[in-house]
Amino acid sequence: MRIEKLYPMTSARLMMIDVAATLQVAALTLSNPGIGLAVVRERGGKAAGVLSKSDLIRHMTDGEQEASVESLMSRNIVSCSPADELQTAWQVMVDNRVQNMPVLDADARPLGVLDIRDALKVLFEQEQLQEHMLANYIAGIGY
Repeated sequence: MRIEKLYPMTSARLMMIDVAATLQVAALTLSNPGIGLAVVRERGGKAAGVLSKSDLIRHMTDGEQEASVESLMSRNIVSCSPADELQTAWQVMVDNRVQNMPVLDADARPLGVLDIRDALKVLFEQEQLQEHMLANYIAGIGY
């Protein structure tokens, strides 16, 4: 299954923050339930980086709350495209130890955020369907 098939899920998790935003704006954005990552975008709309809820909390507990989003964001974006296979995207998330991964178009514009729990749920459902179809095939049902 391609990532584009998960658009309703990934687009619902997309939260964007302007590169010049304050930490207060970032905290308000990331305070939404189910949101663990915000895509930081530059003026042209392209992704400039990402800011995770855990990175923000870690920084704010250090006492400095005057930093900018730009100074905290991760510039090395681990991302996928709508054409990528879900299994491949999931493996990239596991390999890079990320729970949320931006879905970017060819111009690096954010389209959504893939949550690892959503990916696992869909992969599990696919496996269950395959198992069911195989059992029916072996039993001679439906053919």
